[in-house]
Amino acid sequence: MKKLLCALGLLAVVVVAAVGLGRQAVAQSASTSGTCTGHFVNPISDLCWDCVFPITIGSFPLLPSNRPDTPNPALPICMCPMPLPPFIRLGLAVGYWEPARLADVTRHPYCFVNLGGFTLGNIPAPAGKTVSKDGNSHDAAWHIHWYIYPVLYWLEILVDWICLEATSVDIAYITELDPLWLDDELTFLINPEAVLFANPIAIAACAADCVAASVGMPLDPLFWCAGCQGSYYPLDGRLPNHVGSIQSSLLAAERFIYKLHRELVLWAEGGPEAICGKYPMPVVRKSLYRSQITNPVPGPWGLFGCNPLGRSTVLYETGREVPVIGEDFGFLFWRKRNCCSF
Repeated sequence: MKKLLCALGLLAVVVVAAVGLGRQAVAQSASTSGTCTGHFVNPISDLCWDCVFPITIGSFPLLPSNRPDTPNPALPICMCPMPLPPFIRLGLAVGYWEPARLADVTRHPYCFVNLGGFTLGNIPAPAGKTVSKDGNSHDAAWHIHWYIYPVLYWLEILVDWICLEATSVDIAYITELDPLWLDDELTFLINPEAVLFANPIAIAACAADCVAASVGMPLDPLFWCAGCQGSYYPLDGRLPNHVGSIQSSLLAAERFIYKLHRELVLWAEGGPEAICGKYPMPVVRKSLYRSQITNPVPGPWGLFGCNPLGRSTVLYETGREVPVIGEDFGFLFWRKRNCCSF
């Protein structure tokens, strides 16, 4: 089912891209100004492996952690329906954090940062940018490449566990083919509610989300807020208030996650509702994800090895951007997983 949804999503992107080629032509650029940089992600040394924790059985922390966690099922025993006799499957209600997806965030079209800085040929595409507007603020535009990265299954760390995503590493989405990604007007088609939150009151509320994410978990009811990064709307890669490259690129990646959920390409796999299977989540629950920087300098281990969405990047961004040779970024996204394991 998941592969079918991904295939349909990619097919829709290609069809819409064909329709939008005329509009996009004026913005197209084959520019390869600057250098595409990056390195392959080492799954042993570059991943913050203690971010898997806590691992829970029901509400009991089997392997505890000092990192904030989302609610888990109250009971350790779970029951899920089956299509064949005995029609009910009993198991343990397991919860853990799974390293699931990689994202390139780059200004250079077709620059695959997490693949070692590999660049495809001179294929026309809208170029990303970071430009000054008035000497005090900046605009930015980023491209995203989205990788399926089931590293727990791939490395066979937890062998034969039904809760693992049994698939292979793959490139699932590239925004250069998506005409919505760098166009605020076209993006309005998938987020018309954005007009409700383009006001000072809604923007001011995001300060509370910033504080909550920086000391614990983000506030899911403030779904339009990306915490200290700004606003999720519109769901595209054009950012009018670029503060710093780490902050800006992370916001673009978080917006992309929301966009995939809105398009039903991504489904939620965490929370008590996910015990027997994933479910659609068109309005993203930020608390179900953690982010970790992988390029140009992998994030540290310890408290800030992986971070809730919306946490201030000031807490961990020092030394993570390298001028000229390290201005393209890579992130690993951890997602909360709850399932009924037997």
